[in-house]
Order: sequence, then structure tokens, then C-alpha cells
Amino acid sequence: MELHQSSFIVILLIAIFAIIHSGGAALRTKAEQLIGARLWRICFVTASLPSAIILIGYFLSHRYDGIRLWNFQGNQFILIIVWILTAISFLFLYPATYNLLEIPSVQKPQIRIYSTGIMRITRHPQAFGQIIWCFAHTLWIGSSFTLVTSIGLILHHIFAIWHGDKRLERKFGKIFEEYKQSTSIIPFAAIIDKRQHFKFKEFFKWSQLGIIIAIGVLWGAHRYINIAVTTFNSSFLSEFLDWQFNIYM
Repeated sequence: MELHQSSFIVILLIAIFAIIHSGGAALRTKAEQLIGARLWRICFVTASLPSAIILIGYFLSHRYDGIRLWNFQGNQFILIIVWILTAISFLFLYPATYNLLEIPSVQKPQIRIYSTGIMRITRHPQAFGQIIWCFAHTLWIGSSFTLVTSIGLILHHIFAIWHGDKRLERKFGKIFEEYKQSTSIIPFAAIIDKRQHFKFKEFFKWSQLGIIIAIGVLWGAHRYINIAVTTFNSSFLSEFLDWQFNIYM
């Protein structure tokens, strides 16, 4: 399968995103000792947020690039499946067990081991939320560019699963080993094995209501994607990325 130029650029953007996120996670303990947890979180967000925005913007503007491998658009059944999977992916990506106030450092960011809520299903909800999102959007869009993007993001999150467990193992030692025994990487595996129990009431939290509202907002916002794409395509950044690729390749 011949790759479009934009496929190579998105691979580079994913690599930059992965280095910032995984590299930042690896540096967190030492950095917090040097400059404090709040300042480190601000530095991390300042570096990581632009990389995520650029990646998302580039994906949206090039999502139909390359070869059209399949086309299910117009199929209402597939559309419903895609929206259901996308909603599920957000429930994994932003679990209620996380303290959202720590993201902007309103509260002091801390590394914790959670064993409630979504963590009963999998101890790596963000990774599987991303995998579900990638599957849903690749199914709907059907382009070689989207397939390449999804593969790159999934490989990054597979590495993040391994890397995350290693970091927690170093920090918490025996406590994390016991935690591993009562949880699973594969969703629902620990519940099926009776090592964990699903407690529905743990999902009734205000943050989960916020996620449901966000899903509704995103549903309505999809009609404005073309406006965002036009804005990104006319930006200096989009032209600069394509220009740099042509120079060095």
C-alpha cells in the first residue's frame, strides 16, 4: 500500500506526541522533586497540549488522504455503531476515578493507584479508550491515512501500558504487585476471573455526567469540523509541515 505524504507527517507528529507524553511521565518523579508537582504539571501541559492540538488538527484536515479502503458512510447501522463506540471510548478516556482538578494544578497533582470505577474493568482505561476511538473512526472514514494514524496511536498506547506499569512498579513496589493481581490490562478479564467485581454505583459521579454532556456537545460539534479543517489548512502551520517534509524527503 503506497502511503500518501501526509501519512509520513502524521507518523512524525505521533512520534513527537509520544516522546513528550511518555518522556514527561518518565521524568515526573525527578522533576517534581526539583520544581514541585504543580509547576511540573504546568510545564508538562504547556509542552503536551500543543502537540495534541497540532496532531488532532492535522488528522482532521487530512483524514481522507491516501487510498479509500472502504466506504460505509451513508450506512445508518454503521453510523450508530461508530457513535456508540465513540461514546464508550470517552467513558474510558476520561474515567471518573481521576481528579480533574489536578490537570490544571488547582489541586496538587499526585500519583495514585486506583482500584475503583473503570479501573475494575481495566487498569489502563485511557489506552483502551484510544484503541476503541481509533477503531470507530477508521471504520467510518476508511482511508489509508486514518488507518496509519490509528496504528501509530495504538502502538504508542501499547508502549504506554508497559511503560506505565513499570513506573508504578518502581514507585509502589509490593503494593503495585498486589494491585496487578486484582486488576487486568485486558478489559473485564479480572472480573471474569473473579479477581475483581463490577460495582455499578461507582460510576454515578458528577464527573461522569460531565463526560456524557461532553459527548453530546461533540456529537453536535461534528457539523463544524469542515470549518475547523478549512482554518487549519489555511494556517501557516499546515503549510509549514508540508513544506518541511518536501525539503527533507
